[in-house]
Amino acid sequence: MQDNTLKTDLTAFFRSHSEQSYTVEDISDALHYHGSAAFKLIVQELAQLERDGLVQVTDHGHFQLDPSQRTLTGIFHGNDKGFGFVAYDENKIEPDAYIAPNNTLRALNGDTVKIEIVRAGDPRSGKGPEGKVTEIVEHHYEQVVGEFFKTEDDNGYLGQVRLTDKKVMKYKFYVTAVGLNPTPGEVVTAEITEYPSDAHPDAMVGIAKQVIGSVDDPGIDILQIVYQHNIPSEFPEEVMQAADEIPDHVLPEEMAGREDITDQDLVTIDGESSKDLDDAVTVWKLPNGNYHLGVHIADVSHYVQEDSILDKEAYKRGTSVYLTDRVIPMLPRRLSNGICSLNEGELRLCMSCDMEIDDSGNVVKHRIHPSVMRSKARMTYTAVNQILEAHDPLTMDRYKSLVPMFEAMGELHKILVKHRKRRGAIDFDDREAEIIVDDKGHAVDVKLRTRGISERMIESFMLAANETVAEHYFRAKVPFLYRVHETPDGDRVRSFFEFLTAFGINVKGDADHLRPKMLQGILKQVAGKPEEAMVSVMMLRSLKQARYADQSLGHFGLGAEFYTHFTSPIRRYPDTMVHRMIHYYEDHGTGDSSKEKFAPILEEIGIHTSEAERRAIDAERDTNDMKMAEYMADHVGEEFDAVVSSVMKFGMFVELPNTIEGLIHISRMQDDYYEYVEKYLALVGRNTRRTYRIGQEIRVKVIHVDKEQSEIDFELLNPEKTPTSDLLPHREHRSRGGNFHGRSNNGGHSNGNNHGGNRNGGNHQNGNQRSSNQRGGNNSQHRSNNNGGGQHRNNSQGGRH
Repeated sequence: MQDNTLKTDLTAFFRSHSEQSYTVEDISDALHYHGSAAFKLIVQELAQLERDGLVQVTDHGHFQLDPSQRTLTGIFHGNDKGFGFVAYDENKIEPDAYIAPNNTLRALNGDTVKIEIVRAGDPRSGKGPEGKVTEIVEHHYEQVVGEFFKTEDDNGYLGQVRLTDKKVMKYKFYVTAVGLNPTPGEVVTAEITEYPSDAHPDAMVGIAKQVIGSVDDPGIDILQIVYQHNIPSEFPEEVMQAADEIPDHVLPEEMAGREDITDQDLVTIDGESSKDLDDAVTVWKLPNGNYHLGVHIADVSHYVQEDSILDKEAYKRGTSVYLTDRVIPMLPRRLSNGICSLNEGELRLCMSCDMEIDDSGNVVKHRIHPSVMRSKARMTYTAVNQILEAHDPLTMDRYKSLVPMFEAMGELHKILVKHRKRRGAIDFDDREAEIIVDDKGHAVDVKLRTRGISERMIESFMLAANETVAEHYFRAKVPFLYRVHETPDGDRVRSFFEFLTAFGINVKGDADHLRPKMLQGILKQVAGKPEEAMVSVMMLRSLKQARYADQSLGHFGLGAEFYTHFTSPIRRYPDTMVHRMIHYYEDHGTGDSSKEKFAPILEEIGIHTSEAERRAIDAERDTNDMKMAEYMADHVGEEFDAVVSSVMKFGMFVELPNTIEGLIHISRMQDDYYEYVEKYLALVGRNTRRTYRIGQEIRVKVIHVDKEQSEIDFELLNPEKTPTSDLLPHREHRSRGGNFHGRSNNGGHSNGNNHGGNRNGGNHQNGNQRSSNQRGGNNSQHRSNNNGGGQHRNNSQGGRH
């Protein structure tokens, strides 16, 4: 018997019997824990639950749920079928509670609700608890956006708004005459004044507040997504005025107290289209054989002063958002593209992290200090790749004075990569799509973005600086803001390990004390094998999501003990905050009075900026999905090579070489009756034994596209070429006759529905969306995603982690 299983059983028991009290014997009988050893464990666990405040002891010595625990608060996640789930445990230990359709209290997806548990879960069968919503604490949706139209069925209202947000599109939205009187065809935002109720269960009512354009305007599709996610798209006039008051050049008095590094060969390396250049680098070999790495970051905090109107606006936005053909910046462009951008030849203020790195990749010395710099060259990834990979004579001649430095950079990058791999950093597939649009914003091509040595090199340098800064201020024992990626929960890891046994992979090590190197070893075992993609997907599902926190909890994906975001203050508020703290500690020391400055506010900053990042990721993903569907709408009827990316009860998602994904619904697999084998994540034909699994190559045809819902439907070609397996037990079956493929609602999905939320089996646990990519870890278009390092810094170690 495992203590954590007993704790889960006891918690579920008390929550589902919240009004009664029980003796230890009653509890033992109810949970089928028998014997003196089990009885002793129950007593011990009850004592711990009493200390934790979950249960209390009555006057008669019985145990009951503490009254304060009878109502739980969590986030409601609704399903199109009317039911939902509520996530109420922040630690993700207790399973979400299932809410039946008649117990939702008409809650909308994302609402904060209070629930009571009406039936306990059964951990042994994997069945979670069931609850009912008792109160909607806070509505997630305060406004909607969509095309205004009129019909003969407007129930006396001014008209309706056509909702395209999947989570609420099943509702009608009526517009009252109180606000604006829009013209049909205009796209409007509307404030919700009446939510679904028993009186009108399928409708909402609201006031038109703003016309954002016409349904035929170029780019209105992306603008709707911006408003759906409540992303501020326009700067208030007073913010623009504050930006205009900042000088467009460095003043002599601003250089006081800063180290002058204008004599160093500093370069920026970015994508061709980048205009907000917030990091410059330099490398040289030292006499002792070590490398000097200088990472110099735009000193945004010098211009965005604490509690100023610019600071408050940047905090509200949290991050820049990159959406295919546009950027919604965190700072006004006068700052982001001007005085804060490290433009070639211009004097700029920066925050420097100088590191001495040995030939094993260890940072043996470092200095963090404010400075003033001048970029020697505005380099592009393409040009640096031409030098380091292609050795192009023309490019090398053009930058001949800098070529030795670039070669030293390449050497140092390889050393840093080996260093990360030695400690177990996990290197997931970092493929990323680049969506090409015409001058009207229409998607005309989707291709794979290539990452050369220069992109990965800058990522390595940003990671080194982020780690160095984090460790420095952790050792200084001062309040600080960290980027954390916590160790996965033991239960999730155990499930993943059980999944691996199906492929003959046995993992040595304790799931409750997981180390990144263990996962790195798993990826090595499956590298190049058919199951590689499937194992990667399942591994990602077992990981947590990276976030900002005021505690240094390490970065599991990077195998880093200390990590922060220091390298992208133009486009991420946490980085600006980190710079502000560095300045403060340098000016005021690290005594108790200095610690009191930031300690009370950092937790809230971490929560808010993590939520802003999540909002940006969702908007970027939705935009990419929509644009990919728009592109594929021009290719209906065409055939493509594809790979199975996820297998579900209701069908399988497939991915094209350019990362576009779509669904083959099970009702379209008409050559057999396919059964879902969950243990192997496979669909297996009952009669033919044809088997489909993640990573399998297939041929498909595009048969339907819905741009509005970002849905792409494929049809499977050449099923007779599909490999077979013995994953299903052999048994006799009756002929199904006319019921051969009448399963359009299998798995709770209708044909073609719910594409967006289920790609890769819902795998977005750790923030690894490929929809964007931002330097230093923030995903943007042309910028990175997973683990934390660079701008246009790809999707692996330099991204959102």
